[in-house]
Amino acid sequence: MLAQIPSDAGLPSFLMLPQLHWSELILRAVVVYVFLIVLIRITGRRQVGMMSPTDFILLLILSNAVQNSMNGGDNSLGAGLVLATVLIALNYAMSWLARRSKFIEQLLVGRPVFIVRDGKLDEHVLSKEKVTHHELAAALRAAGCPNIEAARHVILETNGSISVVHRSPA
Repeated sequence: MLAQIPSDAGLPSFLMLPQLHWSELILRAVVVYVFLIVLIRITGRRQVGMMSPTDFILLLILSNAVQNSMNGGDNSLGAGLVLATVLIALNYAMSWLARRSKFIEQLLVGRPVFIVRDGKLDEHVLSKEKVTHHELAAALRAAGCPNIEAARHVILETNGSISVVHRSPA
């Protein structure tokens, strides 16, 4: 038998009214959003651009891990709607700011970096950006380059993809 909802608890307010004040929900969402952006930027662009199965699992677990820090134990429909609205608004605001400010764009998105410049591999950049030699070799093969010497430049783009510029035939 189904549990009965108390008659004095109106169904819409029972479902909709958050237990926490809306300003606390907004503050919690902003703090978690900014924290995750900083954390993801620190870990490198390869984590965002090219998701491996372990990256996908991490993303799922991460979302579950921060859920309670955002909703403060308030599982009402209203709290969920407030949080969803705040997160979408924050995402829109960050995109808007990045389009209008080169500084914010660089802070949020970064800049492309050369892994190979004039046919010379930069091991420091490869290590810093957490790109393996296998991933580099795969990108070279996908671009039709048999080896590093055949590439003029190899660039790690801001979205995590790797672009290869071939040497011109001599």
